[in-house]
Amino acid sequence: MAASSLSFLFPLIYPGRSAGKVCNMEPSIVLEALNMEKMMSTISGWMESPRHSLVSTDGENAEEIPILIIEGFLLFNYKPLDTIWNRSYFLTVPYEECKRRRSTRVYKPPDPPGYFDGHVWPMYLKHRREMEDITWEIVYLDGTKSEEDLFSQVYEDLRQELAKQKCLQVTA
Repeated sequence: MAASSLSFLFPLIYPGRSAGKVCNMEPSIVLEALNMEKMMSTISGWMESPRHSLVSTDGENAEEIPILIIEGFLLFNYKPLDTIWNRSYFLTVPYEECKRRRSTRVYKPPDPPGYFDGHVWPMYLKHRREMEDITWEIVYLDGTKSEEDLFSQVYEDLRQELAKQKCLQVTA
């Protein structure tokens, strides 16, 4: 199962951007814009009755292993999720590439001039600094790589992690 933080946005927390005002908040940039109670309820429900994904840990035999993917970089700073993470990945993207990607998206209303430099990028940097205080391992991925390369890297990492866990279970 995959859960995106955007699925849990409060509908009224963000009244919209208005031209010339750089201080308005983008919903995906502030944790308060997310209905975390609803997200935690959804996650808890899944954990009580997980749906399984077929994963091969030895290259040949596939077995059903529950995998939950929770997407959204602000979620690293939400303390109640700290006990849920098994693996954490963060896509890093340099300033120019991030700005280029943002400029290709269509927002209604559109970003006012200076919004990316005045708000979006500084908020990204703020949350990135806060992540440095996190006590569990975060795997930083190069977000400029192709989707296929990123998928392969994460898939291989998960396969290795599951194989380690399986070995630990056998020896315990």
